[in-house]
This record gives sequence, structure tokens and C-alpha cells, in this order.
Amino acid sequence: MARLMEHVRLPLLPREYLVQRVEEEALVKNSSACKDYLIEAMKYHLLPTEQRILMKSVRTRLRTPMNLPKLMVVVGGQAPKAIRSVECYDFKEERWHQVAELPSRRCRAGMVYMAGLVFAVGGFNGSLRVRTVDSYDPVKDQWTSVANMRDRRSTLGAAVLNGLLYAVGGFDGSTGLSSVEAYNIKSNEWFHVAPMNTRRSSVGVGVVGGLLYAVGGYDGASRQCLSTVECYNATTNEWTYIAEMSTRRSGAGVGVLNNLLYAVGGHDGPLVRKSVEVYDPTTNAWRQVADMNMCRRNAGVCAVNGLLYVVGGDDGSCNLASVEYYNPTTDKWTVVSSCMSTGRSYAGVTVIDKPL
Repeated sequence: MARLMEHVRLPLLPREYLVQRVEEEALVKNSSACKDYLIEAMKYHLLPTEQRILMKSVRTRLRTPMNLPKLMVVVGGQAPKAIRSVECYDFKEERWHQVAELPSRRCRAGMVYMAGLVFAVGGFNGSLRVRTVDSYDPVKDQWTSVANMRDRRSTLGAAVLNGLLYAVGGFDGSTGLSSVEAYNIKSNEWFHVAPMNTRRSSVGVGVVGGLLYAVGGYDGASRQCLSTVECYNATTNEWTYIAEMSTRRSGAGVGVLNNLLYAVGGHDGPLVRKSVEVYDPTTNAWRQVADMNMCRRNAGVCAVNGLLYVVGGDDGSCNLASVEYYNPTTDKWTVVSSCMSTGRSYAGVTVIDKPL
């Protein structure tokens, strides 16, 4: 009986059913293991809703339906000043819609989707680089503040590795940063990890094969856009240089598709690029793929349904509302027919499961 109950999602059953039916069941009463599962379920119901996500077990996790519909969330950005607007693209319906605005203006932030929540990390509010972090619950359509980072950061990279949210590099208002910090959602705390070997603002990041990659960016000390790339191993707490890109890229969009790392667009000084290159960790080598349809820097990138999407950005003269996607099978870029309502660069972009 205990082996069976181990796989039953008791915490997700109504509290009344647990008390009136499960607790009164003789098979449960006569098994200490079954009673432990019942206690776990009752504890779950006693917790406030926002704390329930911290209870991590197979019994508290909703079953994920096959082919769950996805939404692309575009948060804040520069249009031309920092904005609060948030809009979502429904891939199935092929249309955009507005959702709850950010609590305050935010552009140049890091963006991730973790534990069913969207996190907007740091950035620029139009006057100050900030340490603040807001999380968005797509089910409630509501934003909530969480613990501040230790450092102010804009134009940072953000990614999830081993259940932790990493904030990488950026600019604090006076200097480019090599520092890196991580957020533990369970304790609601940030802590520093090993710094990068190079200061990097306007850096792109991605996770492949259990390693965190920091791609290009701008080094304020040398006043150069960067072609260098380094990766972080959380086990050893060390950053290591890997093969350089073929060209310098600051403000490149970085995404991961099919265990490959893509660096999309960006700029080298005034030159805004539409070129794209891809890194294969198994060969430690970069190669060129097809150019985008237009030059873009400071664009958002995400992967969904086997395609790599690039969202907004600017072409060196104006902010873009357009979106295009790359198909690695055909090595071609296609412009999405439906544009965002607002042209924006420096927006946060991520893909989430569509709320049921």
C-alpha cells in the first residue's frame, strides 16, 4: 500500500476529501508511511499559496500534459525610454495580448522562467540601475517582489542552472561587472559565486550540458566589444575560456536549441549585425549559419517547438516590433506576420507554459 501511495498526488486533492475519506481509510491508518504521506498533504494545504511551490516532491507537482501550449512573454524594454508594458505571444493562436504590467519601469533586465514563475532581474528604470527583482505568476496574472540582488546590474545575463537563478555581469552605473550571483528560490536569498575572467556588460548567457556560458559583451576597461566566451562549472565554481566567436558581439541575443548555443546579431561599435553563429560544445567550435532578415542588437531570444525566435531589439536607428524565427533544418529565417504592439529593445523574453 505504501509503495502505491508514494505515487498518489494527495496534496492536490481537496482538503475535505483528505479529512473525510483518506484519513478514515483503514489501510492508511495501519501504515506509518501512508500516514506520513497524508501529513505531507495536510501541511501543503496549511501553507500560503506562494509558499506551496517551495514544497518539492513528485506528489505536489502537477502532471504536465503532452504538447502543453506555450506563450512567449516579452517584459518591459526600451521604447525609447524604460516601459512597464508586458505582452504575450500565443504560438497556437498566432496573436499578441497584453498582461499585467511591471510594478515599475524596467529595461535592460535579465529574464528567466523558473518554478512556474517569470523573473525580471535588475535592469534600468530610466534613471537608476537597480538591484530589484520581480516575479510574475501567469496563473494569477500578478507581479510580486522578491529579494534584491546584492549588486546593481543592468544589461546583465540571466539563466537557470541546477535550480538556481544566475545573474551574470552587467553594468552598475559606473563600471562593467565580472561578478556573478545566484538566487535560491527556497530561501529567497542571493549569494555571490566565482566572478568571470572578464568584465562583461551587454552579455548574453545560456545553459548547455550543465554549464553556464557567457557570450561576448562589452568590456568597459578595454573599451572593446568582445568575441571571447567563457563557461561556468557550478561543481568546481570556476570560469573557463572556450573558443572565441568569429566576430565581436556586444548586445547579442543568446539562445539554446538542440544542445547548441546561438549568438544572434549584436554590434561591434556602430556596426549592428544580422549575422548568426552557433557553438557546439562537443567540438568546442563556432560556425556561421544563415543571417537574420534584419540587423538587430539588444534583442530577446528564446527557443520553442524546435525553432529559435528573435524578438525586437534595435537596428541602430530605431526600436523594432518585429519577430523572426530560425529553422535549423532548413537554415532559414522567417519573419512572423504578427508584430508586437510596441517596438522595443532591451526587453526580457522567455517562454512559459500557457496557464490552463
